[in-house]
Amino acid sequence: MFTPRARAAGVVAVLTIVTAACGAAPSTQQTTQASQGGVNAATATSAADFGGLDKLVEAAKKEGNLHVIALPPDWANYGEIIEKFQAKYGIKIESETPDAASADEINAVKTRKGQDRAPDVLDLGQSFAISGAAEGLFAPYKVQTFDKIPEGQKEPTGLWVNDYGGYVSIGCDAKQIKTCPTSFADLLKPEYKGKVAMNGNPTKAGSAFAGVYAAAIANGGSFDDIQPGIDFFKKLKDAGNYNPVETTPATIEKGETQISIDWDYNNAAYAPQMAAKGIDWKVNVPSDGKYFQMYAQAINKDAPHPAAARLWQEYLYSAEGQNLYLKGFARPVLLPAMTADGTVDKALAAKLPAVEGEPEFPTTEQVDAAKAKLAAGWDAAISG
Repeated sequence: MFTPRARAAGVVAVLTIVTAACGAAPSTQQTTQASQGGVNAATATSAADFGGLDKLVEAAKKEGNLHVIALPPDWANYGEIIEKFQAKYGIKIESETPDAASADEINAVKTRKGQDRAPDVLDLGQSFAISGAAEGLFAPYKVQTFDKIPEGQKEPTGLWVNDYGGYVSIGCDAKQIKTCPTSFADLLKPEYKGKVAMNGNPTKAGSAFAGVYAAAIANGGSFDDIQPGIDFFKKLKDAGNYNPVETTPATIEKGETQISIDWDYNNAAYAPQMAAKGIDWKVNVPSDGKYFQMYAQAINKDAPHPAAARLWQEYLYSAEGQNLYLKGFARPVLLPAMTADGTVDKALAAKLPAVEGEPEFPTTEQVDAAKAKLAAGWDAAISG
């Protein structure tokens, strides 16, 4: 999540941007907050450790703040999620650098340890969640709905847990593009010269990384072989079709990014926003490269507001929080369980972009290998 994202609901929370100097001194706030009521919030692994959810709410309210990073209000409906959380619990959310990438989140955890301005929670591309957990940066925590989350969508102790996801898709300004592309193969056509953009740099941004992975699948690669995806973007660049401008709602409105490879929930959420500006934004999941991936939540092991961080997780994985993701066209991790127990908003689920077949997921080892391969070859492919 690296650029602001449009949402169908059109609700944008007013966020407090943290502007503390990079050299801010470490704080003792975490120590004083972590042991409220005899409970060490910083080591709590479930709401039960607080004596139940109500006690967790009390502890979080005493802390009074939650510091988040890299949560654009127009991405997966985070603006409304933030707004509703603040209204429900009276906890002020400080949202810093909403356009940051997953790599920036990891860096903030490392460089701001012991500071009030360290991020309490993280929303990460899965490869970054896996690597961050391996580095010992996160705290284990199991939300109350943990057992309903499918295996493979969570680290067993709760160091990271997938929260929402989507398919790689191709968005297109149908008023400027005569025939919108429906496959990766289409993107190489000469009529798309200088028009094919992405949402960020794939070595830093999860959505762009997924775009290269999807291109690999479309060109004879696999979860074990991302090289064809790197080769595809080199061909795209050599053909003059690759547009290095990072897609945002503003670049679409200005006509700077008329075709964009991005998550389907981002592209789908653009459509109503752009319609109001006279732009007909169409969305297609590429026929030759279906790739689905989820983002993950994690709690900073050294979170300055450890109780609020854990309450935030409980909210996101509640039926209310999951349906709010759905409102932003994202596919919540608890969608199957909520469909079964009747807590899903059926009207919102019906608006998701249609995709045939069941999604397949790469393993941790496959993602790690693909990430390393991409890091080694991307710059040469695009700059060469």
